[in-house]
Amino acid sequence: MMNAFQIIFTPAAAAELSRMPNELELKILGDFRGLPQQVLAAGLDQFGRLERDGRELYRFRIGDYRVYFERHELGVLVHRILSGHTLKDFLFRSGLKADEDEALQGNPKFWELIESAKTSTK
Repeated sequence: MMNAFQIIFTPAAAAELSRMPNELELKILGDFRGLPQQVLAAGLDQFGRLERDGRELYRFRIGDYRVYFERHELGVLVHRILSGHTLKDFLFRSGLKADEDEALQGNPKFWELIESAKTSTK
């Protein structure tokens, strides 16, 4: 018997989602509907991928938003849902001038942001 696939949100990701207008929140959740089959079939090539110290994080773009998640034994764990404007500001403040995924992958502050999502509700 197969266990149900779960999409788990960190406290920070849940808070970010709840602050969005209802239509946008529903669009993001709707766009996640096909995610279980893609993750279970190991087909994550269409997502942006960031890697550090053997850890893989994936980026799913929905309009102006970026959803950062990783595989989890129960399905996927969503760490952050960030506006593209927030990321451009982050990259600008960090003085990074590379491709978005490449710049974030090499930036320790980005990984701190991801780690803080587990306990933070900001």
